[in-house]
Amino acid sequence: MLVLAGALVTGCGKAPAAAGAPQAMPVSVVQVEPSDVPVSNEWVGTLDGYVNAQIQPQANGYLIKQNYREGAQVAKGQILFEIDPRPFQAALDQAKGQLAQAQGQVLQAQAQLGLAEINVKRDTPLAQARAIAQSQLDNDVQQKAQTEASVQSAKASVAAAEAAVENAQLNLGFTHVRSLISGVAGQATTQVGNLVNTQSVLTAVSQLNPIKVYFSISDAEYLALIQRARGAGGDLLKSETAIPLTLALANGEVYPFKGHIEFVDRQMNPQTGAIRIAAAFPNPNNILRPGQYGRVRGETQLRHNALLIPQVAVQELQGLQQVYVAGNDNKAHLTTVQLGPQIGTNWLVEGGVAPGAQVIVDNLQKLREGAPVSPHPAPATVASATNAAGR
Repeated sequence: MLVLAGALVTGCGKAPAAAGAPQAMPVSVVQVEPSDVPVSNEWVGTLDGYVNAQIQPQANGYLIKQNYREGAQVAKGQILFEIDPRPFQAALDQAKGQLAQAQGQVLQAQAQLGLAEINVKRDTPLAQARAIAQSQLDNDVQQKAQTEASVQSAKASVAAAEAAVENAQLNLGFTHVRSLISGVAGQATTQVGNLVNTQSVLTAVSQLNPIKVYFSISDAEYLALIQRARGAGGDLLKSETAIPLTLALANGEVYPFKGHIEFVDRQMNPQTGAIRIAAAFPNPNNILRPGQYGRVRGETQLRHNALLIPQVAVQELQGLQQVYVAGNDNKAHLTTVQLGPQIGTNWLVEGGVAPGAQVIVDNLQKLREGAPVSPHPAPATVASATNAAGR
């Protein structure tokens, strides 16, 4: 009985020690692997027409007709407005009359020139034979020279009259105010019946396909973008770059068409330290309109052998970013990391973890330094997102 009692006491003494041993917590991990990661930046952009043309008349007069529907697509050369043509038609008729008069004066001068030539031919042998006075032949020659000058003057008057007719025809044509480009016409700023002049703006027409997006980037982003363009086999300053741009609209949707850099402004703004860039985006259905805002995203650099960790793995404590790493001893180790830019649902790591590290992505609130863990690969959604961002 004493032996049995001793055994029971010994067995009861060992049970609490076994119950107090910590159990390994199952955790999901993502292995950090180096890869080439494109780093993107985002800027606020303002949309504008690719070409914006203000429609102004080239003639003064009363507006008598509007030939387009506001907000509609118009073609280059299409008549948008008409100005009262009667004063210009009268000026054209007058110019044509003056041209006919000048042409008659030419015919008259040419007839007089023909008579002067006849007189010179007739009197030349007579003067040589002393049948007539030499002074009479001299008068004939002088008359011929004056008549030749009259012919040239009359021809010059014809040329001036023809120019006046052409100018009058142009002015008459200007009573039809045409669109200089193909695009979408805006609201008419002048109503029919108003007196307009060459300073009046009747409407505006914008070419919307493609459409321009203006945005400003910092000096550092500009230099990084130049290097990125050269790495892609293009030249940012010559608008020969294959860097694709995406546009996020005001409702948060990403525009389905990719854009490209159209041009870079000639200088940096000394007050803001930024330079203006224009991008062009296809706009086949004229959905995008001038004056809208959007967020332009583009790749500014390509990081080689970069490391990514999921955002869900990062915890912030007293201004420090920390992650739990499953060590070779199957214990969780709290590690401080230095983070770079955000890449999708991941962070680009500047330091703190090494390639091959097993970063824990769940049960973070239950962990502590040195806690035993049982690591297993993270769900495919988390792992695939990290791998996709690094391609």
